[in-house]
Order: sequence, then structure tokens, then C-alpha cells
Amino acid sequence: MRQYTAVINPTAGGSTGAATLLQLARLLRAAGAELETVYSRNLAHAQDTAREAGERGRIVLAVGGDGIAGGIGGALSGTGTVLGLVPAGRGNDFARALHLPTEPEALAQILLHAEPRPVDTIEVESAVHPRTVVLGSVYAGVDAQANRYANNARLLRGAASYYAGGLRAVTTWRQADYRVTVDGEEHLHRGYTVVAANSPYYGSGRLIAPDARVDDGLLDVVLIREAPRRLFFTLMNELKTGAHVRRPQVRVLRGRELRIEAGRPVPYGADGEVEAALPVTVRVRPGDLSVLY
Repeated sequence: MRQYTAVINPTAGGSTGAATLLQLARLLRAAGAELETVYSRNLAHAQDTAREAGERGRIVLAVGGDGIAGGIGGALSGTGTVLGLVPAGRGNDFARALHLPTEPEALAQILLHAEPRPVDTIEVESAVHPRTVVLGSVYAGVDAQANRYANNARLLRGAASYYAGGLRAVTTWRQADYRVTVDGEEHLHRGYTVVAANSPYYGSGRLIAPDARVDDGLLDVVLIREAPRRLFFTLMNELKTGAHVRRPQVRVLRGRELRIEAGRPVPYGADGEVEAALPVTVRVRPGDLSVLY
């Protein structure tokens, strides 16, 4: 029977992670599985715990949102350790890309019986962070600024915090001049953002890259160029369905490696965490992580 180590972000989703895991743990143990739980003090502690559990041959469960999923998934990328996701955060976008259920009964069946499947990960390099690995996406521009506002929101949770953060970011955004190099080909871009997507979703369910796949060995690079603010608000609304990609202001490229630079300081983020400022280099790591889904 499978052995699990659950690493939990105690503050995820307004502290709902513990409650979510409690229900799931009863089901796993009732089926004969062995489960140990570790409450993370910070992301580095969560990553160290996950690596140590993997070295003992255990399946690691990341309990929380995209921050802990991406952090633990990145730490386990290339190690052979199997990862399970327990979505209990604000975004849960990578879990959404894998079509994972949030109901404990359905999720327990996947964790108990699904065979591990390989997914791609994203390697990220910048002057501040020599090398990190994440799962879902890297984004540079207004969305990173919105993410920063959402992470600091005290009164709003979930999609509401992302939407409010987006409104605040867009109303104060100055268009940036980017140089985006995809697999050696340079593209000049002036606008709101550049997104390197492994997952179709980001920002709590927004379908930023509808054709992105987690196991195709490629990143979908979405560029949203300069446009009147009123049109950008329309584009934000269209992210619910992915209809924005049909607009002339949106361009989608595909590649394995890209470099994003800008003519002024522009923040970038990865998997719900705002990391630093451009420039940044992003590479796909094909099939580098085994996940239960």
C-alpha cells in the first residue's frame, strides 16, 4: 500500500488546507495507506521536507495552492519522486490543468489508484534567482503586479483578490517595451505582459493559454500588446473562456526556451509568487516530474 508524506501550507486558502487534508487523510488511512503530515514553516522548509520524503521512497502530497505546489513540484523535478496535489489554496491552477477534483472522495481515489504520469516543468533563471523550477507559468508585466497586490490582500480571498489586484494594476500600469527571444528568434513587443505557460490556467482559473499542455515539451508564450485600458478590461473578462487569443492584440508563440527583457524595471512572477524583476530566462524541462492525476 502507498505511503504518503503530506506537506501542508498552514495559511493556504485562508487556512483551509488543514481542514481539506483532515477529510482526505481519513479516506486514505481507511483504505490502508500510511500518511504522515508536516506543516511547513516556509517554502524552503517545505521543499527540504519533500526531498527528504522522496529519498525515503514516499509519495509527496503538496497541500495548498499554486505557490506550494510549484515550489514542491520544482524541488522534486528530476528526482523521480512521485507528487500528488491536494488543491486547497486560492488559485489551484496547476491542479485545475490536471483536472483534479476538489472533493475528498474523488481525490482520494486518484491518489490511491492512479499511476504516475510525467509532466513538464519550467526552469527559471535570473540575476536574483540563479535557478528555480516551477510548474505552471512565468509571467512578466501587469499580471505579476496584480499578483503582488493579490498576495498582499487582507480582506479578499480567491478569485476576488486576483480580480481586485488586476483592476489596481491595470489602472496604474505604464506600457513596457519588451524584447522576447523564443528559441533564438527575437520579437519586439510593447504592451502589458508576456506569459510563458506550461499550464493553460493562471490567476485563479483564468485561461491564459487555452492550447497549452503540461506534457508536450513546449511552452505557450502569450504576448498581450499595447491597447486602450478599456479594451484590456475586456480582455481580462475574456480570460474566463480563452476568447482573448482571437483578438489582434494577443499573439501566441511556442518554444522550448525564451528570454524576456524590458526597457524599464518590470516584475515577473512564477506560480503565484512574485519573484523579482526582468530579465529572466525560462526553459521547459520535458517530462521531468511524475504526478498522480
